[in-house]
Amino acid sequence: MNAFYTILLLIVSNVFMTLAWYGHLKLSETGVSSHWPLIGVIAFSWLIAFFEYCCQVPANRIGFDGNGGPFTLMQLKVIQEVISLLVFCIIANVLFQGQQLHWNHLAAMVCLVMAVYFIFR
Repeated sequence: MNAFYTILLLIVSNVFMTLAWYGHLKLSETGVSSHWPLIGVIAFSWLIAFFEYCCQVPANRIGFDGNGGPFTLMQLKVIQEVISLLVFCIIANVLFQGQQLHWNHLAAMVCLVMAVYFIFR
């Protein structure tokens, strides 16, 4: 069950992370934040990132085998990277519809899936 909660929290964390890192670009594109000073954009992103950390830290604590979880530190990191890429692709395609996936993006994803395979061996 800890594995499920860990992965669920990592997914939620990465949604917030992606919105914190790239959401302000969509706000600027739509005109909402185009006149905000840079410090305002940074503060807005930090506010979103707070919720990322509220999910990321518990995910790592629950999932880490040193705390009784099912994953090693290396496994946690690789899982997080794969989730990050998948969440980014989904959000980028929803928010920024002009961004398309190409063969090299898919090749990189295959490499990450292979990394997951190798880290769990």
